[in-house]
Amino acid sequence: MRELDAVDRQIIDKLQGEFPICSRPYAQVAERLGISEDDLLKRLESLLADKVLTRFGPMYQIERMGGAFVLAALAVPEARYDEVTALVNALPQVAHNYRREHALNMWFVLATETQSGIAEAVARIESDTGLPVYAFPKEREFFVEMKLEARV
Repeated sequence: MRELDAVDRQIIDKLQGEFPICSRPYAQVAERLGISEDDLLKRLESLLADKVLTRFGPMYQIERMGGAFVLAALAVPEARYDEVTALVNALPQVAHNYRREHALNMWFVLATETQSGIAEAVARIESDTGLPVYAFPKEREFFVEMKLEARV
């Protein structure tokens, strides 16, 4: 991982929440940081490209927008793991995919524009892989705000 300078650390610290909603939010944040909007955008691109940040963007409550998401899992035979990973990840509805040491060794998040889209995506994965999908819908939502201080 590359060395973060003071400005990079300040960007990470200041952009965890309270992002302005206005016509030029990056310009407003850049002004608060004492840098140009162009410098802020270039630094964000660099932090993402260098994998210092894995994601930068808003968090939506998809259900309020009519969509749906679900945590799902598969028990994938080791000999087929790469093949099944490619099949699952080929679907645009797959937001994340993680390997786990468990009988259910592939966990992924399905996100769809409609509630019925979940069933369609599950059916497609089952058809493509020949494996049953175990879907775990959200029962309750918890909001845990965690802000991390950027350190080198």
